[in-house]
Amino acid sequence: MPSRLAAQFQVLFLALIAMLPAGTAMAGPHDATFKSFLEDTVTPAARKAGVSGATLQRELKGLSPDTSLPGLVGPGGKGAPPKINFQAEFRAPANYFKESAFNALAASGRRLIQKHERTLAALEKQYGVPGRIVVAIWARESGYGGAKIPHDAIRVLATRAFMGERPDYFLGELVAALQILERGDISRSGMKSSWGGALGQPQFMPSSFLKYAVDFDGDGHRNIWGSEADTLASIAHYLSAHGWVRGRDWGYEAVIPDNVSCTREGPDMRQPVAKWVAEGVTRANGKTFPDFELSRPGNILMPAGRYGPAFIATENFYVIKEYNESDVYALFIGHLADRYGSNAGFLAPWKPTRDTTRGAVRTLQQALEAKGYDVGGTDGLIGYKTRRSIGKDQEAGGYFATCWVG
Repeated sequence: MPSRLAAQFQVLFLALIAMLPAGTAMAGPHDATFKSFLEDTVTPAARKAGVSGATLQRELKGLSPDTSLPGLVGPGGKGAPPKINFQAEFRAPANYFKESAFNALAASGRRLIQKHERTLAALEKQYGVPGRIVVAIWARESGYGGAKIPHDAIRVLATRAFMGERPDYFLGELVAALQILERGDISRSGMKSSWGGALGQPQFMPSSFLKYAVDFDGDGHRNIWGSEADTLASIAHYLSAHGWVRGRDWGYEAVIPDNVSCTREGPDMRQPVAKWVAEGVTRANGKTFPDFELSRPGNILMPAGRYGPAFIATENFYVIKEYNESDVYALFIGHLADRYGSNAGFLAPWKPTRDTTRGAVRTLQQALEAKGYDVGGTDGLIGYKTRRSIGKDQEAGGYFATCWVG
């Protein structure tokens, strides 16, 4: 008998949950504070940005925080920063470049490039960005639109503004998302995001949507959730607006001889490609650098220090980084774009390295800063300033610089 009563209670309990409005959850420890946050912080900021009271009432009523999201630190953003790398871009570079993934994406991408040939040609003419770069970003962000993007964007952004690591940033993004709903480009039910709040197939943050999303199919809506034409055009517009240089590629795999220290990596150490050649830098495939590139600026790029392939990067590599502030992300895009033509992998190997956490990297950066090195901020990310600071410290200790952890 007790088990029968328990079963009946469970059915009733689930039925009651099903009757709750979308975006709500059972009462949690932060719900009252969250409600005050919506009323006292979000609503005034959104009204100031032109969001109507009707929209705010419709979209925020009954909203509760989603405490299952990764990377939360506590109300007001107060708490210890996460030690875990939740994004793949923060892990050891070798683990990011799987041949199986490239093979699958390259084959699908070639078919889509043929399918959208006219659209991509029109976009390259208008924005100057090669279609293969646009398609590669589409691939990485959402698997050419096939990836599940399941989260309610408003709930995600509101939660992160309330108890995420960067509350002020996410408050701005929440207000931008409410502006999108106010303008009617998408409905609330259609506004799906990642767990980080990025929207649709190109994974734009809401503020980027407002600035760069394009209605390329002419239906009156900037639909980066369901329209492939709008998605591709929005990516191209984003890259163009961030400084894409027409007529240049993203970079070239290179051999950096031992006499050229890895501590010279970085876009702030650019010099004409011809000068790198004079110092002994060559292309990994044995070909010469194109003549038109020799007088133009380039810089060393070594995402895993001496433990992986090296490159001479152009300004356009760093335009791709404007999409995602990660060297391995931008390299993934450039490499995949190259493989739409010839599906060949990197020529130099990725040597084994250990994964590390953001917390451990942050501790290392703090130690290097204490020695006077510029690591580019103690953010737990192994960017070029951190890599070359590691190398300089290695050289100061009498070691050959590898510019990598360990």
